[in-house]
Amino acid sequence: MSTKVVVTGLGATTPLGGDVASTWEGLLSGRSGAKALTDEAYAELPSRIAAPAAVDPSEVLKRVEARKLDRYEQFALVAAREAWRDAGLAEAEVPGERLAVSIASGIGGLISLLEIYDVLRSKGPRHVSPYTIPMIMPNGGAAWVGLEIGAKASVQTPVAACASGNEAIRHGLELIRSGKADVAMVGGAEAVIHPLPMASFGAMMALSRRNDDPEHASRPFDKERDGFLLGEGGAAMVLESADHARARGARIYAEVAGVGVSADGHHIVQPDPGGRGNAAAMREALADADIAPHELTHINAHATSTPAGDIAEAVGIRAVLGDAADNVVVTAPKGSLGHLLGAAGVAESIATVLTLYHRVVPPTANLQNLDSDVMLDVATEPRKLPDGQLTALNNSFGFGGHNLVIAFRSV
Repeated sequence: MSTKVVVTGLGATTPLGGDVASTWEGLLSGRSGAKALTDEAYAELPSRIAAPAAVDPSEVLKRVEARKLDRYEQFALVAAREAWRDAGLAEAEVPGERLAVSIASGIGGLISLLEIYDVLRSKGPRHVSPYTIPMIMPNGGAAWVGLEIGAKASVQTPVAACASGNEAIRHGLELIRSGKADVAMVGGAEAVIHPLPMASFGAMMALSRRNDDPEHASRPFDKERDGFLLGEGGAAMVLESADHARARGARIYAEVAGVGVSADGHHIVQPDPGGRGNAAAMREALADADIAPHELTHINAHATSTPAGDIAEAVGIRAVLGDAADNVVVTAPKGSLGHLLGAAGVAESIATVLTLYHRVVPPTANLQNLDSDVMLDVATEPRKLPDGQLTALNNSFGFGGHNLVIAFRSV
């Protein structure tokens, strides 16, 4: 019998707030973290709007810490520290050999790479920081978190584009299920609001161009959606075996009940329009969690606000659930958060966990006119959930056709 795995700690720093409480409040209120980018470097870009973190990590970290970390690593450390405290593990003893870390990033230390290269060209090699390699390596966030909490069972960095965060959750789940670890810190972080990636995303017509109305630019499932909004931040969760959590009297938010993974095999950036890949991952997650389609309560959708992606996901959901989809309440947090790339899966899994814990579904911000091809019950205001056991899926899909779906169950 597989080891039961539960969530005991949550941490986040996002465009809606510098912690989980403010982020959750922002989601419930339908608030947007979007802003206009007024720096001259963005002036000629087709999209000049994004969702920067509400609290700069340099305001939270000590200066001596911050200066040797890339911005994405700063977000990872801030979120992990909150999750660790929230789990009540700040003073607890967890043997390092039973403690694992899996912190994802879709891109890694890109901003440091670009900035330090400018230093090299303008000032010469003597001015290059000795921390440059740790700052730009994608596993830097995981490494710093692992060093801080003393993890020795495993420290890994999954990379699967926008599905990276859920891949980190999958990795932590499997480490605990296999008996390799009792506790796993899982998370994701990203910080690439910079002219280069924004120019590239803009060139592929992926970003919204509502430059005069940033707060309403990200509009998942809306008929008028025109692309996603780039966000930044970090999110982390503490996973534990249920036996370990109960033995120490930990608060349990939810069970991580199952996982599904697949690949579209279709295109490097476009989803399979038939939703076959995402549907396969959802089916696998439901089967792994022993949840029948008619037992599912809620779906936290990947829905990025792109014309093709939102429809492909909606088609996949219908294919998996059939008529049972009519009884499943869907939400899409990217209307508020923007797209956090490698951090999105964990940030949105936290929202899914809190949805089950508080029994309320946050609204999908900016959804004014549901696309007729969506055919789902998408919440546009906070929706109370019924008594009894609740179940949910969190969907994450990434460039390259990566599909990762996590199933959660209330406890």
